[in-house]
Amino acid sequence: MKANLETLPRSLQAIVVLGLLALLGFPFVGTEFYAQMVARMMILAIFAMSLDLLLGVTGLVSLGHAAFFGLAGYALAFLTPAGETVGLWWTLPLAVAAAGFAALVIGFFVVRTQGIYFIMVTMAFAQMVFFLFFDNKILGGSDGIYVNFRPAAGLFDLDNKLVFYYFTLAVLLLVYVFLRRLLFSPFGRVLAGIRVNEHRMRAIGFSTFGYKLAAFSLAGSLAGLAGYLWAAQSGFVNPELMGFQMSAHAIMMVVLGGMGNFAGAIIGAFAFEYLLEWFKDLPTIGAVHLGKHWQLWMGTFIVLVVVLAPRGLLGLAERVSQRRKARQ
Repeated sequence: MKANLETLPRSLQAIVVLGLLALLGFPFVGTEFYAQMVARMMILAIFAMSLDLLLGVTGLVSLGHAAFFGLAGYALAFLTPAGETVGLWWTLPLAVAAAGFAALVIGFFVVRTQGIYFIMVTMAFAQMVFFLFFDNKILGGSDGIYVNFRPAAGLFDLDNKLVFYYFTLAVLLLVYVFLRRLLFSPFGRVLAGIRVNEHRMRAIGFSTFGYKLAAFSLAGSLAGLAGYLWAAQSGFVNPELMGFQMSAHAIMMVVLGGMGNFAGAIIGAFAFEYLLEWFKDLPTIGAVHLGKHWQLWMGTFIVLVVVLAPRGLLGLAERVSQRRKARQ
């Protein structure tokens, strides 16, 4: 329970607002390459928020969340003909619905389990989906599938990288506002109660199975939204998007930023991706190529955050702010 930070003090709210303003103005001060990198971070932030609904709010640790991320990406690839574009306004709902339906079917089985069994079953289902696409040439096989054209939005041109950047930012804000309102709705409070004590929630009359299944399906749908945007931006999907590593990355983003507050998932996604690039670019000292061992440095950093700041970067910032107030 202490690892969750649902509300932010005013000082941290100001930091979040400044971050939003920075995102709004970044394309005008950064190069096109870095603007596209930030757009990718925003997509991963949506993915991290979808997992935080399970991990931080409901208390369900899923190691197979990337399956829904990849499924929506593949849905866009299959819906896009080789020589023409498709409409955004019908392919996006269809891809999100496909990811949500898969989450509903898988969730019907996995939410009946608890603890370590839930973790293992989610990973098992994700691996089944991964190898379904990896070993099947009809579905693209291990080479993946190209998305030759970005979806046509009608009112605006997503082929324009600046337009795609602000479209992604708008989707990020909409998902954040939706999840924050959901968190403090009756439905969200039940999910938080399940995280704290599921047995007590059942004892007072709540059908925890139905609530967890709804949360699992909604989280899968939002992961699909992020996967659709990823495929539209990168123009390519492959089975690695569904792999265990992608799910593990999402978990590290949520833990790094701070569980239970969707702003933490956003900050965690940006921090994780930035550190990933920074560790990969570390110089060679003597005979040791530091950048080659970026997994070691990233793992060490995550362990330090978990030990020293169990509530993530947001929790650490809150603790620093409280100490400053105490001194004053």
